[in-house]
Amino acid sequence: MGNATDRQQILNVIAELVTAWGNADADAYGAVFTEDATYTSYVGTYYAGRADITESHRALFGSVLKGTKLADALVDIRFYGPDTAVLTSRGDTYKGTPKKAEELSKAQTYTLVRQDGRWLIAAFQNTKRKKLMELITFRTVPAARPLAQR
Repeated sequence: MGNATDRQQILNVIAELVTAWGNADADAYGAVFTEDATYTSYVGTYYAGRADITESHRALFGSVLKGTKLADALVDIRFYGPDTAVLTSRGDTYKGTPKKAEELSKAQTYTLVRQDGRWLIAAFQNTKRKKLMELITFRTVPAARPLAQR
């Protein structure tokens, strides 16, 4: 499950997402989601369906997100059958100079499915990282630190 071609195609979907954001192209942004996709923003807003995701981003790209770019740094891709994958990344918006991977303030989970031979995002969850809270937790409860960081 999940060969190099699938992995590259999934990374290409994320690249399309990043490019669409940078171009403030809500239609291209929405096109990488399934018709019935769900999208949970870092502030907890829940969008249901490609049309909802597209139109909300059209409004956002014309206002509070105007002129921003999207940074995305891969953490992991896992395959759960031939047509389902979960991608975890760090991400953020920025203007000007791109942020380094360790500076990205959000943890993101994408669930992707293969439909009609193409990988699309079926669900997206974006969580704001609270680095100070992580630090406090790891200092007071060292065993809570992820194994990869020990």
